[in-house]
Amino acid sequence: MFQTAWAQQQKNVPYMPTQQQVLQSFRQANALDTALKNIAVVANVNPNWQPSGDRFWYRKSLDNREVEYYIVDAATGKKQKAFDQERLAKAIEKVTDKKVDGKRLWISDMFFSNDNGSITFKSGADWLKCDLKNYKAEKTTKPDQQAYNPNRPLQRRRYRWSGFYTDSVSPDRQWTATQKKGNLVIKNKNSGEEIALSTDGTSEVPYNEFAWSPDGKYIIGYRVTYKKIKDVYYVLSSVEGTTRGQLRSHDYAQPGDDFTSYEPFIFNVKTKKQLKVEADKIDFFGAPELHFREGNSRYFTFEKVDRGHQRFRLIEVDCQTGKTRNIIDERTKTFIYEQRIFTYYLPKTNEAVWVTEQDGWRHAYLVNTLTGKQQLITKGNWVLRDIDSVDVQKRQLWFKGSGMNAGEDPYFIHYYRIGFNGKGLIDLTPGKGNHQVTYSPDRKYMIDAYSQVNVAPVVALRNTATGKKIADLEMGDLSKLLATGVKLPEVFVAKARDGKTDIWGVVYRPANMDPNKAYPVIENIYAGPQDSFVPKNFAAVNEMQSIAQLGFIVVQIDGMGTANRSKAFHDVCWKNLADAGFEDRILWMKALAAKYPQVDVSRVGLYGTSAGGQNAAGGLLFHPEFYKVGVAACGCHDNRIDKQWWNEQWMGYPVGPHYGAQSNITNAAKLQGNLMLIVGEADENVPPESTLRFADELIKANKDFELLVIPGMGHSDGGVYGRRSKKNFFIKHLLKTEPPVRGSEGI
Repeated sequence: MFQTAWAQQQKNVPYMPTQQQVLQSFRQANALDTALKNIAVVANVNPNWQPSGDRFWYRKSLDNREVEYYIVDAATGKKQKAFDQERLAKAIEKVTDKKVDGKRLWISDMFFSNDNGSITFKSGADWLKCDLKNYKAEKTTKPDQQAYNPNRPLQRRRYRWSGFYTDSVSPDRQWTATQKKGNLVIKNKNSGEEIALSTDGTSEVPYNEFAWSPDGKYIIGYRVTYKKIKDVYYVLSSVEGTTRGQLRSHDYAQPGDDFTSYEPFIFNVKTKKQLKVEADKIDFFGAPELHFREGNSRYFTFEKVDRGHQRFRLIEVDCQTGKTRNIIDERTKTFIYEQRIFTYYLPKTNEAVWVTEQDGWRHAYLVNTLTGKQQLITKGNWVLRDIDSVDVQKRQLWFKGSGMNAGEDPYFIHYYRIGFNGKGLIDLTPGKGNHQVTYSPDRKYMIDAYSQVNVAPVVALRNTATGKKIADLEMGDLSKLLATGVKLPEVFVAKARDGKTDIWGVVYRPANMDPNKAYPVIENIYAGPQDSFVPKNFAAVNEMQSIAQLGFIVVQIDGMGTANRSKAFHDVCWKNLADAGFEDRILWMKALAAKYPQVDVSRVGLYGTSAGGQNAAGGLLFHPEFYKVGVAACGCHDNRIDKQWWNEQWMGYPVGPHYGAQSNITNAAKLQGNLMLIVGEADENVPPESTLRFADELIKANKDFELLVIPGMGHSDGGVYGRRSKKNFFIKHLLKTEPPVRGSEGI
């Protein structure tokens, strides 16, 4: 309260450095970056589990790129140096005749004997074996034993948009379903006999994508109306050894484009009759994966996502009648975040685990696939972030969640386990912070690494049955970092446009900030609705800190319309991507300025890449009263030009007038302030013409701006050259000082 009152009375002098002072800031920033990069803060360990499953080794990074190796007994948590690195380095040199630095010894794979008395390991391209009693080494071959993958889930996961495998061979392996002249034909493996099961298919609209029922009585196929995905183009201007630009193309579906559609049919192998399924054509994401009832091939289910992302169904089909019923039928007036729908089927019990936001928060349900009855597994005003595994035998769900732990940043990820009945919830990672977990092969143990942006990392070994800590493997030490003078970022919270919701962000300041000066603010913006983006883990070095060192206060914020909060928070983006949470961001920065007189919100810039590039330009177009300078890299400046699956998810289908109304290109004449556009000519993520068409409209509107096209570069912020250009642009227009000449000593 005292600080806020003081800030309101105090008017700091704007920080306006000379060119020489800016040059010195560059040198100091580069020196600080170099110093920070050479200081190791262990944020995690990569456990290499031994085949026995009770031990693992890991490599620890030290200052100046040096390393150490440890072996850990998982049951007790006891860790010890894996070997004497200097002696092992000399042993390797003796066998391989290669110079080896013991302090930077690099071992990529390693197996310990049962008594830890010898190791078989890979150094460079060589496999060697070394007796750790006398450090005598010899060349050997790769052992037959294999270390376990610590990231292996209990079950294999699949995503519906990645395509599904369908076996065209019958369950008894005697018949093959194939397409012939547009029709379904089955061919006998032994006799070569062919039987046509359809006659109305054509080469233009054939039957395809065949799948057999488990008992071999039915084949499910689709009458397919193919639509070619249209191409987009770019020119490589500067290919070495050529004198002409090289034209490149690739298929790229844009909002509103036609998709291949699939009309489902059932073919009775015995009667040779075909039956049309009483269901709409599938015109989105291709042929679906089929799930037949356990022991009863008369019924199968498939998932259908309607184009426009406002309806999701789990549909059951009766193979005898072709009739269907909806087991799940979710509808919304805004959008269903299709990429985060999760389904897992339990055929033996006629159940499915389903994750949805239908109650306003993302949660898991247990669905009876016979009756359609739904039962909440998880519930509350928090977000289930991801399903790790479904333990069918123990009827448990392993998942990641955020917002459940009171008094914490609601974005912090914790790992949990819960029963299908919603009971027995265990927080496997109780420490305050953002967690990342890897499990032992049998899930008896887990490595829990957690930190905060301004709190040192901890890496703990835990028992997964109880979540109890066995030992701390590593504890981050920030003393050397702080000795450089660097300022740790601050987590700042302010209210959103509704006056109630907390908006979270981070603040980076110059190491040598003068408390009596007021510094321009630069926002690193990315308002893509697919996720949240403010960093939550500790990182010794990042670009925001580097920019701050030049004389700025750099911030990053998650405004309304981004993910990982409530459904209502997320829904702000619906048909409204130009909003980009700007109202919340501006209020947040004004609240920051009200608390700290060093924050000058009369000089605010912003930068971003991809959707962030769209946002960076949008700030100058739609909120010029606040944002004065923007750097937009490879922006999707018109959502009609960008990729279909992303934009229809948030802007809706069909493509309506709101697409154009919110386009940066359409609104180019509104530009105020100073804008730099950066684009790689070989961008295959967002077509380069999105930026170039925006530039064309700016020229037509007689607007001044800068355009940097990077030859040969793909989807990027411009690389080293682009990032340096961005810094110079902010120095020129926010600090009102000419940036130092490229190549100046020390920069």
